[in-house]
Amino acid sequence: MLQKTLTWQQELADGFNNINEICEYLNITQSSKKLIVENSNFPLRVPRGFVDRMESNNINDPLLKQILPIKSENLDTPGFTFDPVGDIESIAETGIIHKYHGRVLIITTGSCAINCRYCFRRNFPYDDYQLSTKKHLRAINYIESHEDISEVILSGGDPLLLSDQKLMGFIRKLESIPHIKRIRIHSRIPIVLPSRITAELCDALSSIKKDLILVVHSNHANELNHQVKLACEHLKNANITLLNQSVLLKDINDSADQLCALHEKLFTFQIMPYYLHLLDKAVGTAHFEVSQADGIDLMNQIKTVLPGYLVPKLVREQAGAANKIIIA
Repeated sequence: MLQKTLTWQQELADGFNNINEICEYLNITQSSKKLIVENSNFPLRVPRGFVDRMESNNINDPLLKQILPIKSENLDTPGFTFDPVGDIESIAETGIIHKYHGRVLIITTGSCAINCRYCFRRNFPYDDYQLSTKKHLRAINYIESHEDISEVILSGGDPLLLSDQKLMGFIRKLESIPHIKRIRIHSRIPIVLPSRITAELCDALSSIKKDLILVVHSNHANELNHQVKLACEHLKNANITLLNQSVLLKDINDSADQLCALHEKLFTFQIMPYYLHLLDKAVGTAHFEVSQADGIDLMNQIKTVLPGYLVPKLVREQAGAANKIIIA
């Protein structure tokens, strides 16, 4: 009997949100579970297909470490704050973050398919900035009234968790604004839930006349499987530019070999490297931090191995700065 193929919505609902269930699924030993915190204000959430890329019985699997709540999250670390990149102070209108000249970011949703433990918005008060229909119109009006804005970034949460109808509604309204040249989508979905990249979605996106850029988020080569490659092929066929941004994470991708493997593999998926971020210092994420000095050293190492077009920019985001700070 043929197994019924799940829709992406069903796959999302079928994901893990219980720590004991995921540990049992991956045969995580009782001794290893001592590192885990079961009650967290930032809950576990991860699609089953992403978990299937993890190594069984390995608490140090680089994909597992990105999503598993551990006790280190509860340590109080100086310099780590609830809004490390100054999102709140840059809110110009409900749902609109306007930090940099020429571009704005729309918080389209507070939902994600995966809760990455290092997330800089893990403490963001999404409930206070949800876009109702009325507030959505005010956000569009804000963009229309600022003719110096040439690029709009759809972010969240993850904008690809919106229905096709709602997502395309956003994009078509932006497409109708004459001074908007580019629409950029930031999403981890093509990596963690590639079934979301449907033929219907790609057909709709291919009809947009403005330049469309999709910035995906992959941190480790093990995240990139055949389903992800197919999703990327569909997106490229829809004339969408694919870029990748990663976060430099301790004991996950903080070696030259791991970073080179990631960027070589991304290129075979038709994704170009964009940014490698130093960690944004959000409360609960200090155990992921790699120092700036170590980041520069890693960049110097990978530049001796990779061609220049496969070397991302090492950057840090600083609250109040006029742009991302390029470190190397």
